[in-house]
Amino acid sequence: MKPIFYLLSFLIFSLSFSQNEAFTETEVAISDIIDGSLVVPKTSEKTDLVIIIAGSGPTNRNGNQNFLKSNNLKKLAYALADANISSFRYDKRIVKQIKTGKVDVKSMRFEDFVADAKDVVAHFKNKDEFSKIYIAGHSQGSLVGLLAVDNNVDGFISLAGAGQNIGDVIVDQINNTARQFVEDTKKVVAKLKEGKTTSDYPSALGAMFNMETQPFMISWMTYNPTEVIAEVNIPILIINGTKDLQVSVEEANLLAKANKNTELHIIENMNHVLFTIEGDTLENSKSYNESFRELNPELIETIVAFIKKQD
Repeated sequence: MKPIFYLLSFLIFSLSFSQNEAFTETEVAISDIIDGSLVVPKTSEKTDLVIIIAGSGPTNRNGNQNFLKSNNLKKLAYALADANISSFRYDKRIVKQIKTGKVDVKSMRFEDFVADAKDVVAHFKNKDEFSKIYIAGHSQGSLVGLLAVDNNVDGFISLAGAGQNIGDVIVDQINNTARQFVEDTKKVVAKLKEGKTTSDYPSALGAMFNMETQPFMISWMTYNPTEVIAEVNIPILIINGTKDLQVSVEEANLLAKANKNTELHIIENMNHVLFTIEGDTLENSKSYNESFRELNPELIETIVAFIKKQD
């Protein structure tokens, strides 16, 4: 049995080693509050770089939160490396603030996330180590990325990004999941859109509309994604899945209609965290914490084809 055991051990080690040899992964500090992972394929040629921006909440560079671990953004980075494309993914500023015990939700604004994304772009543009720079924003990160687009960015990829104002998206989500609170939600959203805070909301909506987070929500609601994307003059890829519980296909259609430079790709059975879901809503919801799942293969093929098309 020993020779077989050693042979298996050698094969497992060799496989792991060869996979690690395909790229390098380096910790990079962009600023005092932004750290991330730079993944670069081992090649003698310059590669394109995709800057991956995470979605809402205290989401880290891998796409995870405390009780939700999918590793979807980490898997995206590694899949891009397999296609000879570099990437940088970073922890949102609130992740580091939580680690250091310096969270100040009251003073946080949506524009802070945009500023962080712009700093990341500028950092790598100044390095001049990559052929082209792309932004790939997931969920909330889609709007953040759109607002961060400047002359340093060569292409933009929206992954499950909303087309409506976030206030309207919230109303739709509540209507689909807790319809008894939809009228209350409409009233709160209307106030926030006016730039005013309000304490008139049911306790069940406290996690979303508590007084500390309302200033941030107000700053977020000042932007309409369709108006923002209409001003973007670089190639754009919009991707959404038919099994997305949070951002519907209609949202992607709205973004696509707002800019003639867009390429729209709807992926059958892909959900919000970019996994393939063949079953029901329960399977879909559970997948947010199932890091063993693989990313939808069509997602990777579509992103790679879009990037290679621009070369």
